[in-house]
Amino acid sequence: MFAGTLTKTADTAAAAFTGMIHSTRFDIAIQLEARTKMSERSPDFDVTAVNTSGRKVRIGTAWNETGNTTGNPYLSMQIDVGLGPFRVNAVQSKEAREAQSGDYEIIPLVSNRTMKSGSISGELTAMDADNAFAGYVANMMFDLDFMLIENVFKTEETHPDYRIEVSSPKGHPIRVGSAWMAKSNRTGNDYVSLLINTPDGDLRVNAVQNEEQRGGQTFSIIPFVESADQERSENTGLALVS
Repeated sequence: MFAGTLTKTADTAAAAFTGMIHSTRFDIAIQLEARTKMSERSPDFDVTAVNTSGRKVRIGTAWNETGNTTGNPYLSMQIDVGLGPFRVNAVQSKEAREAQSGDYEIIPLVSNRTMKSGSISGELTAMDADNAFAGYVANMMFDLDFMLIENVFKTEETHPDYRIEVSSPKGHPIRVGSAWMAKSNRTGNDYVSLLINTPDGDLRVNAVQNEEQRGGQTFSIIPFVESADQERSENTGLALVS
């Protein structure tokens, strides 16, 4: 569960990009410094940060990449801050590309693994304003408070209706997933389908209303069960403009 921003610097600057990366455990200022490539697949940048003693340390590497489906450039980064390596991508929104801005958003690398939901507890409550929801999801290994924020960039039916956000220790929003409003083919009842990125893989759960809750503002989060009602498995993910 990671988020952050990167900004391209002037060509004369010591670092090619500067930015921040956030998780639920840390907020770290980072720089991407160009390095000599030894082969086609060797990294384009070293990722550096300053530790608690004030020393600059190398915490990872980054590559210039191009999307296979979109053709848009992005940065792929592998970083380790002492908790084990993790992968993130730095991508530009459609608006940033059109404005030829140097601003990028850091998002988790979409996992191909699906975490088994098993025994899951959780709740989702509609807020009184801003078309948002507050909720939590938990099991014996994790306990996550989150918000569902309306996706104002939705332009296609398959794009999520909401982005799922948590907060870093300093209060920075971290996008950890996506959510869709859906309707059961069997009962006709509305529910919310959530895809949450965790270090152990992508967690899929549904937020539904029982008879007592129906018509109210509260939903119960239950494990995802594959059925004819769920048709989004091939389209879900953490795409930025989704």
